[in-house]
Amino acid sequence: MSTPKITSLAFLTPGNFADDDPYTGLEETLRLFEYGERLGFDGAWIRQRHLEHGVGSATVFLAAAGQRTERVELGTAVIPIGYESPFRLAEDLSLADVLSRGRLQVGVSTGMPHAELLGDLVYDGDWRAFDLTYGRIARVLDNLRGDYLGGPDTVILSPGNTQRPRLQPHNPGLVDRIWYGGGSLRSIRWAAENGLNLLTGNIVTGEGTDDFTTAQSTLIGEYRRPLGDDRPTARVALGRVIVPFDSADPAARARYRAYAAGRHARTLSPQGPKRILFAPDVVGTAEQILEQLHADPVVSAVSELRLELPYEFHRADYEQILHDVRHVIAPELGWRPTEEGAVESTPSGRSPSVTPRRVRERTG
Repeated sequence: MSTPKITSLAFLTPGNFADDDPYTGLEETLRLFEYGERLGFDGAWIRQRHLEHGVGSATVFLAAAGQRTERVELGTAVIPIGYESPFRLAEDLSLADVLSRGRLQVGVSTGMPHAELLGDLVYDGDWRAFDLTYGRIARVLDNLRGDYLGGPDTVILSPGNTQRPRLQPHNPGLVDRIWYGGGSLRSIRWAAENGLNLLTGNIVTGEGTDDFTTAQSTLIGEYRRPLGDDRPTARVALGRVIVPFDSADPAARARYRAYAAGRHARTLSPQGPKRILFAPDVVGTAEQILEQLHADPVVSAVSELRLELPYEFHRADYEQILHDVRHVIAPELGWRPTEEGAVESTPSGRSPSVTPRRVRERTG
């Protein structure tokens, strides 16, 4: 059994809000980003969700989060590319990145959730005739590279100056911080060949196996195989739903158990025609969770861990989960907070019984 060596710890939150009061939920999510930064987390990520009680524009949300935080990486997992204009998305991402002083981490994927409802609202004409897959992502990357438009003599006149036209504002480093949320061998290979970092979570496609761990290990190996010496720093971030009990009150523990139990059946066999495989949620005490994570070969194969927070929990629950993971789980996986982020912070409305400690001596 290998010993995990996690060097980067992030969390991904769904950004819940009530139908009749969206502001309160969004504000609480921004405060969760602030709380995660105080705890020393390296990254704070938001889901993008259309037609749901969640963030419909991750770029807008992260622009706000960039003004509320100073150090933490700000990520989106993931933007479904089918709904986006490649140039306009690149403009929005570039602006948000500059406002955050170069902290954006952009996750994208192919596909159009709820296409039967939204396709005709987004596109004029038959949206089924457009390339809404990898080619559209490639166009976003091309725009982010900031090449000048037109020939060498092409200029545009704007109030106050004459300039060569290109994406503005332009931050040349952003194109290296694009991630692909891949779950199939085809998508993994495309991401590697096109220089994108890799997000892999608790959903993969069962290709040649019914075992989730085998499938995910194969995907990561396939992603790394074509990477050469010209790009040795490609990043792989692993997502896991991890819900520790240690400082939770009895009512919260009951909710956590019910949440995991309600999702367990889907992990028992491949789901649907695409044979989707789901990882079990990792729920329990810190000692139980560490037992599972140390036995997970995929955790030992990566250096970046993304904590995927459950849907429809309360901010106090999320803060308790982040607190416990930061203090009694992540250090046992080799992670240490950055010096400026190592600040003790207590979850709102809770008096945690958990303090930083060695949960258990482990030698691998």
